[in-house]
Amino acid sequence: MTGRAWYQLFHADAFEWLPQRKATSVHAVVTDPPFGIIEYSSDQLSKRRNGNGGIWRLPQSYDGQNRSPMPRFTVLQPKDRERIKEFHSKLAPLLMRVLVPGGHVIIASQNLFLHFVMCAFVDAGFEVRGQVARIIKTLRGGDRPKGAHKEYPEVSVTPRTCWEPWLVFRKPCQGRVSDNLKKWWTGALRRPEEAIPFSDLIESNPARGIERKIAPHPSLKPQAFMRQMARASLPLGKGVVLDPFMGSGATVAAATAVGLNSIGIEKDKEYFRLADIAVPKLAQLELTTATTTG
Repeated sequence: MTGRAWYQLFHADAFEWLPQRKATSVHAVVTDPPFGIIEYSSDQLSKRRNGNGGIWRLPQSYDGQNRSPMPRFTVLQPKDRERIKEFHSKLAPLLMRVLVPGGHVIIASQNLFLHFVMCAFVDAGFEVRGQVARIIKTLRGGDRPKGAHKEYPEVSVTPRTCWEPWLVFRKPCQGRVSDNLKKWWTGALRRPEEAIPFSDLIESNPARGIERKIAPHPSLKPQAFMRQMARASLPLGKGVVLDPFMGSGATVAAATAVGLNSIGIEKDKEYFRLADIAVPKLAQLELTTATTTG
């Protein structure tokens, strides 16, 4: 822990934990769930760890570029897309129940199926409050046709991805925003500085260097970005931030670093153990050029 902030980590399935949580007891949700659902299933993680392919893009060198293993969402079948719909349609009502009025959900998504997420949260009663574009230069997308990159050297099957959408939803307030802030401490987003509003466009390098050594998770998000998300989610700096899919604990660490109370849930035993070790180390990192770009 850092300062007066506390955190709790639970080795559990979020879909089993959330129904048992007291209603209106969480003030914000900041999470990066498995985008395509299947990439973090036990069989796909096993393939990734053993270097045997599956949905994870392997080998790591293709089309003249070296890249880290990452999911290939273009290979998703109709049944997989249906699972994505079901996942978010099940998640959204559970988050609606545990959130206090005016509580925000800031959730990472993916351009190929963010419409499924939008529909699920709106159907559950959430208000759409916008998107945060995480500007990031990755090596995802922009590939030539697989197996025919020499035959068609001037074409790409998808655009090169340069940004990642983080969707922003809000549980409806009770009365005016000012009334909600007084009663529940929620309903708005915290400014980084008094004269500067929270922005929906944030440049963010991938997690590298010491952060990745501390928490070698395939979807690790950098503290420089996550601390901004966590801080913005609680406008008065009061309440509890929840990450129901914490992975190696980047959200919990970020909340702790900026003095916010938080809860993290992770069902994978290996990643839960990693988070238990990584959270305090990530929270104590002083962000410098070396930690954000090294």
